[in-house]
Amino acid sequence: MVVERYPTLTATEDYITLQSQLEGTENRIAVARRDNIDAVRAYNKELRTFPGRIRVMILYGDAVPMENFSIEEAETAVPKVTFGD
Repeated sequence: MVVERYPTLTATEDYITLQSQLEGTENRIAVARRDNIDAVRAYNKELRTFPGRIRVMILYGDAVPMENFSIEEAETAVPKVTFGD
């Protein structure tokens, strides 16, 4: 009886590990997206504010504001993962 239950236990542990990895990947994407938005916001602020504007005009005359990251709400939905249940 113990031999028959072992594959089920291993599969359950692997499934839990996969769920954890998927969650970690989603979190890393969210952090990278937030960092990108913050960096673009700081860059654009530097181009528009007083001390930064003069520095940019002198050193980087062709610098233009960057477009901030935007995505449709429907595209942020987490994809469904099925295992043929």
